[in-house]
Amino acid sequence: MLKIKKGDTVKVIAGKDNNKEGKVISVDVKGHKVLVEGVNMVSKHTKPSQANPNGGIIQKEAPIDISNVMYVHNGKATRIGFKVEDGKKVRVAKSTGEVIKDK
Repeated sequence: MLKIKKGDTVKVIAGKDNNKEGKVISVDVKGHKVLVEGVNMVSKHTKPSQANPNGGIIQKEAPIDISNVMYVHNGKATRIGFKVEDGKKVRVAKSTGEVIKDK
């Protein structure tokens, strides 16, 4: 089970987009990668299609390794742990000890 989920706000801690924050669009559990809004932008050359009749160069997000992002809790990057509460496994912010509520 990964500690980062879709919809979480994360901060990039390594690479060319260091210190950028964004929302997680998708998580690749098998490849340990995340897609973060506005981070690790790449240029993609596209052929003309029904959706994009002209084709051309578009900017899109590329996956980033999950180890290069940290969860943002109350405006600060923090590590995440797990705890069992009322028979359920919940995520906990290590810096404050607060339970992270899933959206």
